[in-house]
Amino acid sequence: MKKLIVAIIVIWALVIAAGATVAVVLVTGDDNDDSSADQDSTSEAPSDTQSESSTPPDTGEVPAGLESFYGQQIAWESCGSNQCGTLEVPVDYAEPTGETIDIALEMAPATGDRIGSLVVNPGGPGAPGTSTAEEADGYFGQELRARYDIVGFDPRGTGDSSPVDCLTDADLDAYIAADPDPDDRREERDVVAHQEEFWSGCEEKTGDLAAHVSTIEVARDMDVLRAALGEQKLPYFGFSYGTRLGATYAEIFPANVGRFVLDGAVDPSLPTLEGSLSQAEGFETALRAYLEDCVDGGDCFLGDTVDEGLQTIDDLLADIDAEPLPTNEERDLTVGNAFYGLVLPLYSKDNWSILDTALEEALAGDGSTLLFLSDFYGSRENGEYVDNSLEAISVINCLDDPWSISAEEVPDYFDEFEEASPTFGRVFAWSLVTCHGTPFETTEPAIEIDGSGAAPIVVIGTTRDPATPYQEAVAMAEQLESGVLLSRDGDGHTAYNRGNACIDDAVHAYLIDGTVPADGKEC
Repeated sequence: MKKLIVAIIVIWALVIAAGATVAVVLVTGDDNDDSSADQDSTSEAPSDTQSESSTPPDTGEVPAGLESFYGQQIAWESCGSNQCGTLEVPVDYAEPTGETIDIALEMAPATGDRIGSLVVNPGGPGAPGTSTAEEADGYFGQELRARYDIVGFDPRGTGDSSPVDCLTDADLDAYIAADPDPDDRREERDVVAHQEEFWSGCEEKTGDLAAHVSTIEVARDMDVLRAALGEQKLPYFGFSYGTRLGATYAEIFPANVGRFVLDGAVDPSLPTLEGSLSQAEGFETALRAYLEDCVDGGDCFLGDTVDEGLQTIDDLLADIDAEPLPTNEERDLTVGNAFYGLVLPLYSKDNWSILDTALEEALAGDGSTLLFLSDFYGSRENGEYVDNSLEAISVINCLDDPWSISAEEVPDYFDEFEEASPTFGRVFAWSLVTCHGTPFETTEPAIEIDGSGAAPIVVIGTTRDPATPYQEAVAMAEQLESGVLLSRDGDGHTAYNRGNACIDDAVHAYLIDGTVPADGKEC
């Protein structure tokens, strides 16, 4: 089965039912973007990377009370071909003398003439960023690898950085297998029971730490990391949710922004409802693009038109809902697993052939590949979950925006969600109950993001991105005072290192040479 995904370097998709931005999918190979559009650029960014020196650099102003954190040295140790370490930060920045936690770090050293450390985040929220450094050769071009140490970190509450814990593996199995669009009162009661179980489990297993894993607090951790790395200004590359994290950092620490690239950007101004509607529309666009490609190729097994293909998929999901499919494992394929197995390959056009295989098998009565994809979606391997991403995403999102509705109110939103996405709309409408009953409340006041005073920030959007629709990148670039929009015409989530030389060259020119691309450049 793993041969089906040989082209995939990293897939980190997180639970759509949480109603939040889903993380980055990066693949190797050409994504049918052979664009080598004009590489015009308009200006030079100030040099903000640090060369290695025997004299520690000036890392800027230190917030009062945090001197010991900003002054720490990272004790790097070998972990394979990379270096690993930890960063100590306060649980609550309002109480710096209180409890602390360690943030897990991994660095892939520069392979050539090093110019500094590039801090990276793969998205989520909930994805452990150390994996980005571990898989640096898959995420980043060799030009970038040569010049920067790639530094990944597990954001607080994720990975090996005091991970939040809410459910057992068996409970997570039930959580992701459940019908994401309940169609009777029993299933609706199950949704409510799952949410109550989730939040009570978080409270019992994680406690007060779960109130301190917000995006703002992670951004504060990033500034401590910047100082510990010896960078006066922070070079940063964020994907998907990592763009929200980068924009948040730019708002809190504009003077410390170095060369920033935000790929697969989200609109930081969108509240939960509007964000869920936007993402529902994005996945509908991606599914239709997949079906159009199938139809245009001739003899499409799903139907002769896009609408016929949509009906075939709708009917298949309904049949699985009525009677789960057998698989090559002890578990059957439920409609919940089928949904996640369906959306995962939409993150990259290179993976559409995997979706072909999964759907053809399912139509023939075998749910094995869809179940495999669903497990990959939830980081389930060999019968257990290898990280806490399915739990962390809800906790973090609900701290950032706790708005929710009750199960009884969900039908009131069906019409607008089905208008945005006839296929997925009701699933996204049900996602609005995610934060209902959360016992956690952030101590960080909400902020409005414009990044006033920051250096140029390159914001990248892809026209048919399912998880972070293109219009959200346009909005982020407009909202950031120094935002520069770079557009990729293509399918799939994120743009960099996806076979589009125009995008890659523009990113490398900025991060390596400081050459800012022309605002509005299209690739």
